[in-house]
Amino acid sequence: LVALTFHQEELLQTRSHESLIEEATRMTNDPEFKGYIHDVGGPTADFRQPSCQKQLTKGVCKNKQCLFPTPCKNLTVDHSDYVSLLRKLRKIPGVKKVFIRSGVRFDYVVADRDKTFLRELVEHHVSGQLRVAPEHVSDQVLKYMGKPSHSVYQQFLKEYDAANRQTGKQQYAVPYFMSSHPGCTMKEAVKLAEYVRDLGFTPEQVQDFYPTPSTLSTCMYYTGLDPRTMDPVYVPKSPHEKAMQRALIQYRNPENYELVCEALRRTHREDLIGFGPKCLVRPRKMAGEAGKPSRGKGSNGKGFGQKTANDRSGQGKPKQADGRKRRSARAQKEINTQKMSGDLIEEGK
Repeated sequence: LVALTFHQEELLQTRSHESLIEEATRMTNDPEFKGYIHDVGGPTADFRQPSCQKQLTKGVCKNKQCLFPTPCKNLTVDHSDYVSLLRKLRKIPGVKKVFIRSGVRFDYVVADRDKTFLRELVEHHVSGQLRVAPEHVSDQVLKYMGKPSHSVYQQFLKEYDAANRQTGKQQYAVPYFMSSHPGCTMKEAVKLAEYVRDLGFTPEQVQDFYPTPSTLSTCMYYTGLDPRTMDPVYVPKSPHEKAMQRALIQYRNPENYELVCEALRRTHREDLIGFGPKCLVRPRKMAGEAGKPSRGKGSNGKGFGQKTANDRSGQGKPKQADGRKRRSARAQKEINTQKMSGDLIEEGK
């Protein structure tokens, strides 16, 4: 919400239902419109009203946030206006599907005791994957980001999975992560890599933190201090360290191998280099083992050092290839002999 504050000012700006419905109706008259509205809400997603009634008369609070570290007791958690808008858009003739692709504030969804929005989101507005932005898994880093603890994201995943089961859907949440944010040491970066490993996929979207004007994170980046407490904050600044933190999140990319290994050695996590199921990368061959077959299966489908029946009997494919060569040589020799004896007559003579 910090970036949104400077993008849209302190109070979020939303368009009326009538304005959005009018635009959607015009879209249906376009001959190239296929019936799909790909996003409703933009960066504010499921925020369509002031956080609380006090904002209308006194403005936003100067010293605390609505959802961090926990939801404010004065926060108005209500998705009913957004649900009403989505229902109206779905009923427009010519509209087949209305998707929400820019993501939702999952902590705001969890704070809502009425799960109508989550149920309808899963049933009507997800095209197989829902983008969410947990940003990180370390509570220390999330604290500096102004995001709720990782347990809140885990709770959202449980509720999202439950809603999918109830509606008979099989859809996934696609997390968005950030590397090198102030407060993120190499230890926290490795923790995030282990989380990605357990998810079983490689994130395609990874943002490496770079300072943007007028945010708390940028203040931390340049001063090395948390302006809220004036406590020192570790800030990864060197391009090499930032590259290592990003590589850890995408450790399955072969191009990141050296960076990942260096990061693991720096943090004394050599236990994550090996052949175990929890390891991030495999060790490279030792210099003395160059040219030797690696562990695994050979081209014949057997382990290295094991021979097939054909290999042992001398009837493998290489022998067959040699036999064909010998037969070809004998046939060519017979043709040459026949030419010399005049048995072959050239065509036309």
